[in-house]
Amino acid sequence: MATHTVSTSAERSSRLHHQAFFVLRTIFTVAPIVFGLDKFTNLLTDWTQYLAPLATDIIPVTPQAFMYAVGVVEIIAGILVALRPKIGSLVVCLWLLGIIVNLILLPGYFDVALRDFGLLVAAFALNRLALARER
Repeated sequence: MATHTVSTSAERSSRLHHQAFFVLRTIFTVAPIVFGLDKFTNLLTDWTQYLAPLATDIIPVTPQAFMYAVGVVEIIAGILVALRPKIGSLVVCLWLLGIIVNLILLPGYFDVALRDFGLLVAAFALNRLALARER
């Protein structure tokens, strides 16, 4: 006769929290690194089209040079999420907030800004899950 282990509600909740944490940490590690690397190749899109002219007015470089710096920051943010998700998730939140502000300054990109707001909320959820794992 096979024995069945009945999981408690707390054990099930813990597994679900772990799964959510794992999925969010994975996506917020992989996506920033992939998008950061693509800033150097523009295979997915021409990233400079998403850059408000105000950005290069403040930092006087070419739009592509600006995107190279963006790519470096995104790669570092992805690595930070992998190694220190509690801190990395907050870096991603702040980074996404900056992207949202940039997109709001551009006509026609409000839908992308709204999508990035959803990503910001998910990154914040990762931060909360990372905090819970420490306790």
